[in-house]
Amino acid sequence: MANRRRRPSIALPWERQGAWLRTLLAGRRWRLALVAAVIVAAVVSMASAADERQRTRETRAAIAEIKRSIATFRADFGRCPQSLHELLHPPESRRRYLRHVPVDGWGRAFWVECPGRYDPDDADVVSAGPSGDFLNDDNLR
Repeated sequence: MANRRRRPSIALPWERQGAWLRTLLAGRRWRLALVAAVIVAAVVSMASAADERQRTRETRAAIAEIKRSIATFRADFGRCPQSLHELLHPPESRRRYLRHVPVDGWGRAFWVECPGRYDPDDADVVSAGPSGDFLNDDNLR
């Protein structure tokens, strides 16, 4: 018993810092801590992926809505709208083509080019995607 280290009877707060972690990882408890950490990481990862899929779906739906509105506007007026705001308040009509200016799933505005660069009979509507930068390769069309 002489070789055993005796714990002091008074424990000061700075002497016990990190004691809960040492207690948790002592003996075989480290396996339990490792399993719990892996489960938490998996749940967070799945929630993040589901959120990303939801934002992408919302963005694609908004793109389709803008394209439909532009096509209807072009059929009525024979020209492209000058901006998305013209779809809210058309020049000589009481009909509104959009109820509000849509934003993508990340809350940012779309880039619209009418007539489209790739299809002159349609409009190009692009979202900057998750990065928020049109120069990155994660844009949604």
